[in-house]
Amino acid sequence: MIKIAAPLLSAIALLLGWEYAVAAWDIKLFILPAPSAIGAAFLSAAGDLDSAALQTLKITWISLAVAVALSLALALAFSAVRLLELTFYPYAVILQVTPVLAVAPLIIIWVGVDNITLTLVIIATLVAFFPLLTTLIQGLRSIDKSQTELFKLYGASRWQTFVHLQVPAAMPAFLSGLKISAGLALVGAVVAEFVAGSGTASGLAWTMLEASNRLQTDKVFAALFTLSAIGVAQYYFLAWLEQVFTGHWVGK
Repeated sequence: MIKIAAPLLSAIALLLGWEYAVAAWDIKLFILPAPSAIGAAFLSAAGDLDSAALQTLKITWISLAVAVALSLALALAFSAVRLLELTFYPYAVILQVTPVLAVAPLIIIWVGVDNITLTLVIIATLVAFFPLLTTLIQGLRSIDKSQTELFKLYGASRWQTFVHLQVPAAMPAFLSGLKISAGLALVGAVVAEFVAGSGTASGLAWTMLEASNRLQTDKVFAALFTLSAIGVAQYYFLAWLEQVFTGHWVGK
């Protein structure tokens, strides 16, 4: 109960203090709107924010799905053939440490502004990909060699070993990495929308950019809080999935 009450009460206190400070110091709306003004802006722009949120979520989850598929394929290949990991893993590291803002203009040029959705997905996937790959490799390597030998001793096929040994061993690491990568995919989607530029994106990032250009700071905060709510909901949903599936595999 305290896990819910403590952050809720602190949030209420923060909002009340914020409301009072804006009124007491007569802070202009375009500098720092009061929570009540942000709430009013959210209600007046609810339709626009809903469609923008759906667009951002679409990019986020497509990118996360692509990152999962790529990282799973590469992790399995790397765990099966050591030479592949030694050859190609450094390139994954290079992609991770290279700032996405540095490569985003090249991606836009190569893909083209006519394929803006693909551009956004590629950029967000680059951000979300590496943590999943790393955690999957660690999970697959966490298998006890004696367990592998036991499966061989009983004549288990490659598929049986994969399903009954490798998947349960890697599942906790995968689900933990999935929480991280889901947040990064959301960040990547927002960054990609900012980089895409005027008129090419319709997600929450573009809504914030457009509102800030018009000094509609209350709408900027409304979009920002919407984005934060999506990130929090996404995190706790994946945390719940982690508990469910980890309990399932441990129980087995």
